[in-house]
Amino acid sequence: MLSSLFQRFGRRAVFSNPRPDTPICVIGDVHGCMRQLENLLPQIPRDHHVIFVGDYVDRGEQSADVLRLLQSRSDFTCLKGNHEDMMLAFLRDPEQNGPRWLRYGGLQTLASFAVKGVRAEMSGDELVECRDTLLAEMGHELLEWLKALKPFEHTGNVLVTHAGANPNTSADQQSEKTLMWGHPDFRSVDRQDGVWVVYGHTIVDRATAHRGRIAVDTGAFATGVLSAVCLNGGEPTFITARP
Repeated sequence: MLSSLFQRFGRRAVFSNPRPDTPICVIGDVHGCMRQLENLLPQIPRDHHVIFVGDYVDRGEQSADVLRLLQSRSDFTCLKGNHEDMMLAFLRDPEQNGPRWLRYGGLQTLASFAVKGVRAEMSGDELVECRDTLLAEMGHELLEWLKALKPFEHTGNVLVTHAGANPNTSADQQSEKTLMWGHPDFRSVDRQDGVWVVYGHTIVDRATAHRGRIAVDTGAFATGVLSAVCLNGGEPTFITARP
């Protein structure tokens, strides 16, 4: 059985196996890697509910296809990552938020939606034009789906988020910014409540479960490997897919 005992400030915490209320499979950051996603989905046990940790867009080449697939699957739970947060910020105010998003993968996302003439550096008017074209290509339903993404899923003793959680705060009191962008203590300070946090955002060599943290982002856009963890009350099991 997976367990970790540790001392911190005179207190002892015990991590039993992660036990969601029902079996789940949590998929790491997809980042426009459609082929890996298509190869991963058939490997998931049929009785496991699928949860995505966010970051569906940017960096990879098929962000539009990934978003449209996920939007079409009402049986999936899709969380919001920091890249969706940046994309929505661009859609709200392209002149203010566009340059940052473009530096972190927005160029690839715009190209996947067939937005023409995009460059790393554009004028304010050009950014507004790109935003308007992107909105037209996305359509109202996809935009509303993107805006409605939630930042976490809490089931049993498992908290699923994009970037982790504040280890000193209860699972139901986390800020949305922390869940999407991370917390400086998350990877160095162990939780005291026995809650396992499944997260993406930070690229690891391989998906792992250790001391209350389960990392599932193996950098699919760079390594070609998309990873997921299956949790059913026993020890976590990991699955991967390549193009």
